[in-house]
Amino acid sequence: MAYRAVFRCIAGCPGEHSLWTPIYRCPTCGDLLEVSHDLDALKDRSAIAWMRLFDERYKRTTWPYGSSVWGKKEWVCPDVRDDAVVSMDEGGTNLFWAERFGRELGMQDLWVKLCGNSHTGSFKDLGMTVLVSVVRQVIQDGGNIRAVACASTGDTSASLAAYAAAGGIPAIVLLPRGKVSTAQLLQPIANGALVLALDTDFDGCMAIVQRLSQDDGIYLANSMNSLRLEGQKTVAIEIVQQLDWRIPDVVIIPGGNLGNVSALGAGFELMAELGLIDKQPQIVVAQAAAANPLYLAYTRGWEFEPVAAQPTQASAIQIGNPVSVQKAIRTLKRHRGIVEQATEAELAEASARADRTGMYNCPHTGVALAALIKLRERGLIDASSRVVVVSTASGLKFTDFKLDYHERRLPDVTPQHANTPIELPNDYDSVRRTIDEHATSVGVST
Repeated sequence: MAYRAVFRCIAGCPGEHSLWTPIYRCPTCGDLLEVSHDLDALKDRSAIAWMRLFDERYKRTTWPYGSSVWGKKEWVCPDVRDDAVVSMDEGGTNLFWAERFGRELGMQDLWVKLCGNSHTGSFKDLGMTVLVSVVRQVIQDGGNIRAVACASTGDTSASLAAYAAAGGIPAIVLLPRGKVSTAQLLQPIANGALVLALDTDFDGCMAIVQRLSQDDGIYLANSMNSLRLEGQKTVAIEIVQQLDWRIPDVVIIPGGNLGNVSALGAGFELMAELGLIDKQPQIVVAQAAAANPLYLAYTRGWEFEPVAAQPTQASAIQIGNPVSVQKAIRTLKRHRGIVEQATEAELAEASARADRTGMYNCPHTGVALAALIKLRERGLIDASSRVVVVSTASGLKFTDFKLDYHERRLPDVTPQHANTPIELPNDYDSVRRTIDEHATSVGVST
């Protein structure tokens, strides 16, 4: 049976829209769209057959199915031709058993999904491969797309620039000037994108790029384009696959523009529809206290109002008016959702504390780990629960954050785990004496 996917309105307006048409909102009500699959067609395979197929493809080299996104092509975007796919072997990232950190929290089943172990260093690659592949096929078929554009706090721009460069498609990036890390700024520059640093925040960049996408030939690459979320939903499927097709009890996701929340929810829900799992995990969204509109809505019974996002070390989620908020709220209602926030001190200390157990976290993962700590302390996450924290980006993209922490330069943070080099003369006795003085902390036997 042929598989098929279309856009439909999340508010339930009648009608369907082609994935090959540049459309981002429902023409009837103006709400966002989502990708809808033909479930009857997908049910032509049993749950066991789908599991077997996905396992057989996992990390193999047959193009393009070795990608953990395209290895689930029938569930993502079945009509993309293999010769149009732009892939960099995304997905298949480490599901890290955080044994030592979990033990500190009294947990034995804590996992961290390292989505930053990817080509550009963040989970955005999972969605960008789908979006850019669709654009490439539209261009191959004669469609009028001159460039792909995004607003970004860093990771989206890096991913778009890389995938567009690989596909031979011009990319336009709008960044808030001075509000992204050096590594994040250099990535789209290196990949040849047109980089525009605007004197505003992410929400300002987003407003402009939405206007640009109304022009003929400029295609929108932000997560309000639901093609992105189709790739990102495979994180949920892959987590279950890596747990030997067992479902976690709780999944904690850092939340900014909130597309990832509904994406993972969609992945879990599709697995349930097709019989691969028989329950849904609880979903927790973690926000920085400096940019916490979803947290505030949660405390008000889901009454949402935008906020003016304040500066935060978790710069990728410094968003006060998230585009995907209604999708996220719908997902949280279906998954016994909790929203927690973390102050700058809490996220910095959680990140550093986890680093001391062998991790190397971005500040956004620090927000999620801080939320975990707080929920454990309040008894809202049980010690026996199987918990997965979604780590969204590589800590290597946030060297300035790490350095400022250890050199005690972060505002409003008194670091509890600061560790700086000890400068010594070129003298054996000085080295030996210093080691002896620090034997306990460095684990050296004297």
